[in-house]
Amino acid sequence: MTFDWFRRRYANKAEDGSTVESEPVSSEAEVTAEPVVAETTAESEPAVADDYLNWAKAAYQNIQKRQQAEAPPAEVVASPEATIAAEPAIAPEATPDADATIADSATIPDEPIAETMVATEPVVDQPLEPETSAPLPFWAQSEADRQERLERLKQSAIVEPEPAIAPVSAVTAPVEPLLDETVLDEGFLWSSEILAAQGRRPDQISLEEITWLKRLRQGLDKTRRSLINQLRSIVGQGPLNEDAVIEIESVLLQADVGVAATDAIIAALQSKLRQDVLPPDAAITYLKQILREMLDTPLENAKTRFFAPEDDVLNIWLITGVNGAGKTTTIGKLAHIAQKSGYKCLIAAADTFRAAAVEQVKVWGGRSGVEVIANPGQNTDPAAVVFDAIAAAQSRGTDLLLVDTAGRLQNKKNLMDELSKIRRIIDKKSANAVVESLLVLDATLGQNGLRQAEVFAEAAQLSGVILTKLDGTAKGGIALAIVQQLGLPIRFIGAGEGIEDLRPFSSYEFVEALLNG
Repeated sequence: MTFDWFRRRYANKAEDGSTVESEPVSSEAEVTAEPVVAETTAESEPAVADDYLNWAKAAYQNIQKRQQAEAPPAEVVASPEATIAAEPAIAPEATPDADATIADSATIPDEPIAETMVATEPVVDQPLEPETSAPLPFWAQSEADRQERLERLKQSAIVEPEPAIAPVSAVTAPVEPLLDETVLDEGFLWSSEILAAQGRRPDQISLEEITWLKRLRQGLDKTRRSLINQLRSIVGQGPLNEDAVIEIESVLLQADVGVAATDAIIAALQSKLRQDVLPPDAAITYLKQILREMLDTPLENAKTRFFAPEDDVLNIWLITGVNGAGKTTTIGKLAHIAQKSGYKCLIAAADTFRAAAVEQVKVWGGRSGVEVIANPGQNTDPAAVVFDAIAAAQSRGTDLLLVDTAGRLQNKKNLMDELSKIRRIIDKKSANAVVESLLVLDATLGQNGLRQAEVFAEAAQLSGVILTKLDGTAKGGIALAIVQQLGLPIRFIGAGEGIEDLRPFSSYEFVEALLNG
């Protein structure tokens, strides 16, 4: 069973490559599964509402059961000791026979040995005389003494049969401990609470989700410490009033939330204050609600809240951005997610301007197990590489084609025109494909990244933003500024340098990691 990270669910892949949901989809299956679902829901509702600890324990046990079910069968490794003991399995009973055999082997050649000794006596006596006249060197004498001692030990040794170690001749390979790196610590409980609050059941939880939420919370630690501490000091003074709202406005601007987004947040807070008095806890809760609604605004008219490759059609994701934003690294991580989620993926190395860019994307393709389509020449036409990659993807039945483009500044007109040319090639070569243009933004740039997004949106027809390097900045509020000023949804979020440190964006998880200290 494969966990689809794009749709946040478990799904099986059929032999023809189609996706089979883990949830029942047929009417008959729904009828038979109704009592189970109802019973599970009835049991999970009080657990989610009243006791997150029990919910986390249930999720932990379900992860253990799933790992046990998905673990490969234990390899049977032949034990050398058991193999030796396999033949003399009745060794203890045959002790006298063994001694007799040894005695017989020593007595059978008695006569030949005697004759030989008689025949060789004069031969042995003759070389002894020169030995006495010519003593051996000290090193040879010590070696001879050592060999003589070994012979005496062998003669005086008691031959005992080896005990049978076990009646079986094979042992099973040790099974690796489950959840060896995950324990029911504070991070696991916090991650479980976040997933439970979104209506998830314990049997739907993946260990990778728990690990990612812990990593996201850790990545946003700098922003959270600078933001939540000041907010708590403000709301801790008593019920929220106009003076406190002004202080909150200053805190949001320092976190690079942006003027437009800050004005919208302050206006919502002031409107709420006119209706009701907000105690400290309610103020933080209401602020979280405002931020979530703002981040979800661009998705109000979307068919689904998940951003995932569509089935039975070629999906082309055009990755753009300036130099140093992390485009090539992001493509490698996206390919890794697609591969793990069960999608057939290809990478088009269309960054032909930067030195060693093709080699870099090939390295990431090798790490994620995804093939890279590239032109062997240098300074080739990026549009030609994209053309070849689309043809290869169509012939192989690929689900997702990731296109790496050259890093360019928004004021370089020739490079921006090249980006428009690539988009025209995509529209012409694969008219039925689902095309998404994603801009990779470095979160450490803060408000400086907004101007880049504005110009790229005109040339590449942007449909979303990938926010990277959130773990290295205290300006995580840039996500709110992007959504508010550009109307572009955040599609993916990166909180580290590892291949597992990029995941689909969730407004609820982001806000909780940002404000739930």
